[in-house]
Amino acid sequence: MLFTDISSERVVRALEKAGFTVKKQGKHIGMFNGIRHVVIPRHKRLNPYTLKAIIKDAGLTDNDFKELL
Repeated sequence: MLFTDISSERVVRALEKAGFTVKKQGKHIGMFNGIRHVVIPRHKRLNPYTLKAIIKDAGLTDNDFKELL
């Protein structure tokens, strides 16, 4: 499943629900949950393939991520 029209802010909120915390901010947002590091580019609309890679790096499935949105 490819997600479209999702901003970096929505991704950050969803990952915070999954237990990640923001550790670094700038052009990119770095998040950490104690085991995994995830880097999110700061954009109003993330490329669907970039978002797919972020979901995979976070150790989530598409359905898990969809529920967090």
